[in-house]
Amino acid sequence: MSLKNSVVLVTGSSSGMGRASALAFARVEARVAVSDVDIEGGNETVEMIREAQGEATFFEADVSKSTEVEALINRVTQVYGQLDCAHNNAGIEGIQAFTADYPEEDWDQVMEVNLKGVWLCMKYEIRKMLESGKGSIVNTSSTFGLVGSKIGLPAYIASKHGVVGLTKAAALEYAQKGIRVNAVCPGTIETPMYERVNQVITGGDPVARMELEKQINEKEPSGRIGYPKEVAEAVVWLCSDAASFVTGHTLVIDGGLTVQ
Repeated sequence: MSLKNSVVLVTGSSSGMGRASALAFARVEARVAVSDVDIEGGNETVEMIREAQGEATFFEADVSKSTEVEALINRVTQVYGQLDCAHNNAGIEGIQAFTADYPEEDWDQVMEVNLKGVWLCMKYEIRKMLESGKGSIVNTSSTFGLVGSKIGLPAYIASKHGVVGLTKAAALEYAQKGIRVNAVCPGTIETPMYERVNQVITGGDPVARMELEKQINEKEPSGRIGYPKEVAEAVVWLCSDAASFVTGHTLVIDGGLTVQ
């Protein structure tokens, strides 16, 4: 995948898709900057990479805060000397409530992490990448960045639609500057976020949980939900030279769910 010795930053990499992405980059011999607000989980990801003979360092940062993001990018480049790729993956689902009932403070928090966080990361990543004249960025959106839903996640859905638009804008702005910007839109993926949402929907009832999982799998054209590693492999491909003519693209990874 031609990423050997590249420096890759992965935000939200203490678990789920971010962790899978960090591990996938390490497998192709990239040097991985692992970042999250979850220090314990982030360090676990680093240890997993090192146990597999890869190279990684943990950097704590809250992507919703500009000072922390700027400091993160500076620290990564101080440690590794460069920044070649980034997977801006940090995100939260927020509470479940319908639009008219959604608390303003919860709305703001989701937007600050999911949308503003991606913008802040790109803002400082792109500045570093412009210095070297090249780079590749992948932002994590969602199939909820393409369609709506009635399950009560309006802030999440709005933020993920915003990520798609932001990705397209940045891709066009920097297409002739050697920087590619793409997005992935995962569908239902087996992650801690998926587990939390299911817990809320079912109230922790194991019978209700089994029924919900049955309904989810029946809706999936592939007959199952996805796995973080399946998203991670797509992210690595988008960052590699194998995707050198791909920018502004929204890659849907959902087992066919949104084409029904």
